[in-house]
Amino acid sequence: MLLKTFGWSFAVTAIGLAAAAWGWGWEAFGVVLILSILEISLSFDNAVVNAGVLKKMNAFWQKIFLTIGILIAVFGMRLVFPVVIVAISAKVGPIEAVQLAIDEPDQYQDLVTDAHPAIAAFGGMFLLMIFLDFIFEDRDIKWLTWLERPLAKLGKVDMLSVCIALVALLLAAMTVATHAHQSTGHADKSATVLLAGVAGLITYLIVGGLSGHFENKLEEEEEREQEAEEKAKKAGKEPSMVGLAGKAAFFMFLYLEVLDASFSFDGVIGAFAITNQIFWMALGLGIGAMYVRSLTVYLVRQGTLDEYVYLEHGAHYAIGALAVILLVTIQYQISEIITGLVGVVLIAWSFWSSLRRNRALEGEGGSAEEKSEVTSGV
Repeated sequence: MLLKTFGWSFAVTAIGLAAAAWGWGWEAFGVVLILSILEISLSFDNAVVNAGVLKKMNAFWQKIFLTIGILIAVFGMRLVFPVVIVAISAKVGPIEAVQLAIDEPDQYQDLVTDAHPAIAAFGGMFLLMIFLDFIFEDRDIKWLTWLERPLAKLGKVDMLSVCIALVALLLAAMTVATHAHQSTGHADKSATVLLAGVAGLITYLIVGGLSGHFENKLEEEEEREQEAEEKAKKAGKEPSMVGLAGKAAFFMFLYLEVLDASFSFDGVIGAFAITNQIFWMALGLGIGAMYVRSLTVYLVRQGTLDEYVYLEHGAHYAIGALAVILLVTIQYQISEIITGLVGVVLIAWSFWSSLRRNRALEGEGGSAEEKSEVTSGV
């Protein structure tokens, strides 16, 4: 099972590291390896959240996620995305941007760093909305009960998450504007931050709304199909679920890709602290992205989220922390080590809490069936 799920990741790692050593030497080998580890540590929470969405898809869409999805993740976000940033910032074509990355890596790094406020605002708002919508929802299973119970009551207020997100964006933009006025030689990027943040919010509302809409439609249709299953078989009619399932799966797949893109922002920007060689960066982050994809599928197939019920909570708290960190980095620098450790600590804590819960259930003589009932909130 492990080799089947992670086989491609192992193969890409071996090929990627060998290509780095052969093409650029042992320095490149070390940098690519470090970047791979960085990407995995920063994106473990991404895998847990992805698994929560992916488990609703069938085997076909899981394969799409691992094939077409990985192409988008590796080539789109880890290679093309930094080039697009530079092309827009420097107002040059994509080919000129690649040439700039090869010939003038320091200037290329400066251009990407200059675009960081817009990137952080977009990604921060998207991730913040995911976190807020999660903690404001009333769930049967609560991890930090003292916090989640009152937040669930607050969540009954319509559009509260959007209001809080916009307030956070305004504070970030005001901080940028204040710093620009107080410092000489600093451009005021508050308008850019506001525009990018609103774009991130709109993207979340559109993509998340569509995926949620079709998911609800799919669940309603499944209930109808279960009730009318025997009747449909007798009448010789084919189920009408195929098209709807396709729409639902497509929009959930689209949601996953935008989610992955938002998670990759901190990895791409953080990679420049290690190297400004674009191809080393794409190779290292791409290898890391492969493991994140494989880990997502592994969590789904092993039923890990059903067994360790607080993992999803920990991952969403890590998302909230990452969102805040991204918004803070619009103006202030924060080490990637802190970013990675926060996510790892929160997920490890939630995993430990899940283990304690399972042991407590076993100690009380709870069977696997009873454990399943507790998990589903019955």
